[in-house]
Amino acid sequence: EKPFIGCDGLEVTDEMRVTIAAQACLLILNRRTDYFANLRQILLYPGAFIVDRVHADSAGVLQDRRQVLSGESWSQGQVILSWDDVVAGAAIADDGRNVVIHEFAHQLDQQNGYANGAPILARRAHYQRWARVLGEAFAQLQEQAGRGEPSLLSHYGATNPAEFFAVSSEAFFEQPERVAAELPALYAELARFYRVNPLS
Repeated sequence: EKPFIGCDGLEVTDEMRVTIAAQACLLILNRRTDYFANLRQILLYPGAFIVDRVHADSAGVLQDRRQVLSGESWSQGQVILSWDDVVAGAAIADDGRNVVIHEFAHQLDQQNGYANGAPILARRAHYQRWARVLGEAFAQLQEQAGRGEPSLLSHYGATNPAEFFAVSSEAFFEQPERVAAELPALYAELARFYRVNPLS
């Protein structure tokens, strides 16, 4: 249903499509779904890709910045991935790092607009608990990152709530034992949202 477009000379194969789709589908198991409804296409680069962005510094001065990325998700319906990073994420299934899970978690988050760490939940009543649990875990990660302490979750998740949700999703699927032991409330919220228990 979703077209895969090779970029920078990459010829997309069925192996690439299946590898990406299989990992992305972990996020929608046991859910009534229309298979990432807003997603129109997957752009696939051979390796990390470079993007130029304009950022405002603390004084409001705009600066051009060049970033090297392994993946990106756009609310306009595109996921952009580096094939090298897709393979690396799949090769080590328990390191908590998976660019496909990360970017497709953003797609779920973006179903109601821009990514903000609050995807569409099953019931309106669930949002209060979601905000409390994820907010507390996010604050904890920000403190750990600020002090330079090692943590279960990548410090990249301390950037904002949307990145926290995506980073938490990576760990939830790849390191469920550690997440359940170290962050049980977060694990419970993600298990409820994804309707799957990776521990079993």
